[in-house]
Amino acid sequence: PAAQQQQEEEEEAALSEAELERRVELVLGETGTLWMLELPPALLSTEAEEAPRVVFPLFPRERNRIYAEICEAKIGSEYFEEKIAQTISGAAKTKEMQCDTITVAEKGTVVTPWDLDTSLDASGAEPAETEEPKSPAGDSSQSPTAEEQGQAGAVPAATAFPITFAESAAPARSPEEQECHSGAILTSAKLQQDLVIMERILMENIFQPKLAVYRQIPVLIEPVVISDTEVEEDEEDEDEDEKDEEQQEEAAEADESPAEGAGPRLELLWSYRCDLTWGHSVSSMAWNKVNPDLLAVGYGEFVSRDQKKGLACCWSLKNPMWPERIFCCEAGVTAVDFSLASPNLLAVGTASGRVAVYDVRSREDAALLDSSASLNKHKGPVWQLRWVEQDRGATAGDKEERLMCISGDGRMTLWFIQQRLDCSDVMIIKRTESGKKNLSGERERKSEGPISQQAAGMCFDFHPEDTGVFLVGTEEGHIYCCSCSGEEQILGTYRGHEGPVYKVAWNPSSTDMFLSCSADWSILLWHRDSHTPLLTFTSETAFVHDIKWAPKSPLIFAAVNEKKVEIWDLSVSIFDPMFSYAASPEGNLSCLLFARNAECLLLGDSCGQVGVWQLHSLAVPSTDQVGLGSFP
Repeated sequence: PAAQQQQEEEEEAALSEAELERRVELVLGETGTLWMLELPPALLSTEAEEAPRVVFPLFPRERNRIYAEICEAKIGSEYFEEKIAQTISGAAKTKEMQCDTITVAEKGTVVTPWDLDTSLDASGAEPAETEEPKSPAGDSSQSPTAEEQGQAGAVPAATAFPITFAESAAPARSPEEQECHSGAILTSAKLQQDLVIMERILMENIFQPKLAVYRQIPVLIEPVVISDTEVEEDEEDEDEDEKDEEQQEEAAEADESPAEGAGPRLELLWSYRCDLTWGHSVSSMAWNKVNPDLLAVGYGEFVSRDQKKGLACCWSLKNPMWPERIFCCEAGVTAVDFSLASPNLLAVGTASGRVAVYDVRSREDAALLDSSASLNKHKGPVWQLRWVEQDRGATAGDKEERLMCISGDGRMTLWFIQQRLDCSDVMIIKRTESGKKNLSGERERKSEGPISQQAAGMCFDFHPEDTGVFLVGTEEGHIYCCSCSGEEQILGTYRGHEGPVYKVAWNPSSTDMFLSCSADWSILLWHRDSHTPLLTFTSETAFVHDIKWAPKSPLIFAAVNEKKVEIWDLSVSIFDPMFSYAASPEGNLSCLLFARNAECLLLGDSCGQVGVWQLHSLAVPSTDQVGLGSFP
């Protein structure tokens, strides 16, 4: 059956040629509509078959019937009008236009408040002059009021406008109001800032040659422009002026430096002084560790019974005529020093035992921290204080900055900078028996016990390499070598002075050598391992107040006594100073300080001025002379 079915299918598939050529007609018809979305219209034509059902609905509340009744009731009413409107949403259009490039120009002018006041006063005075002729008696009080103007008619715009503008723009000011306005301008912060800038410019113009010498840069010479007609007239005057100037310069140089051409000499560049500091003795000076142009100076009066209030001033090279910061203290300032970790902090010690820390960034006079509330505060003058970097612990290189002070009450203290200022004793200086003295070169024995009375501490200096070792000078004339750690706090005692030791200073290069100066008119050179002085320097019968090693030479140091400043060079002579000079004819010298970035020496005196002196022809020894063997 399967084979038969396949044969029948093949016969049906095979068509004759006649059947293939026969024409076949195909008729295409429309299929039924398939509705995918139907939205019935809200409107209906009146000719449609369903119209009768809409016009005459079966339900009595049909909306169309109600609407038709409402429209019939409104016919003839003046409050109803039937209109049809259609809103067309227009297509967005882009329009462009071309024009010439707009040129912009910046213009400015400077107008002061006085110019504004003058212009406003002038604009307010013009209408008053135009109104005066309208008054029959010449009195402004008889001018018509607003009601009279309204009765008479409207005021012309050209007349009314200037009056209104003058009244609103320039109100009349009394002399008191003008004075208050001027006072507000003078006390404004903007004017003060502008005055500081102007002050800087003036100081630069005045001190430019001196500052250039200090900074070791060329001096700028401003060219003088003279017209042709004035050249002939000024030639004779210039020749005479040049001769006078040469004579004055020769006389001044002969007075200032009598040893000129023969060796080192000093030249005064300028002095830090003002009316506020005049009469206060300069007690101490310290450079800022970060800004080498900022100098802190302490002022106090310690001789007369009526002691003046102390001052701590911060001077800048930008203005040698007035300090940048002024801090007033109730007692004389005895010591100042800047912090290295926080260069804005200035520590100040006074003659009353007060220790204060000021923030030089603030313009306020109040101290940031004060020891007045401390239970361990000093009861004697704080003769010296210093920020010292010491090891924090066992970790190498981990250092912490600490504030050290020494006072006349016999205590050396360590101050903690926290929410308040407090301290702990590093050592208490005991007064030793003076009846028995050690032989030359003999080390002090421990059996030499101190008595209960404390000795006043005058000065100290930490070792430049080992900050755990320091020297302490006392009022007795003794010098102690001490240690911050260990059971034996006093490592050795050096006796050689017969008066109070004012200063001790380690040599920055030969770290086993140190200097000391005293009220016994002498300067002593010591070695750490020897308890007798190696050399004694004496040239004047006067107190030696301060000594400093030269920063670039281990064999040169400077010292000031009440009369002169002396420069000693141990490679030249150990008997006489290299040169000495009376740098303060008006008063007595009190302290000295070498400049950090210049060949200059700063000298403070009892008159309240700090002179900046240029060191000329100061020889610097070679490096092979550094060491113990270089000292005679």
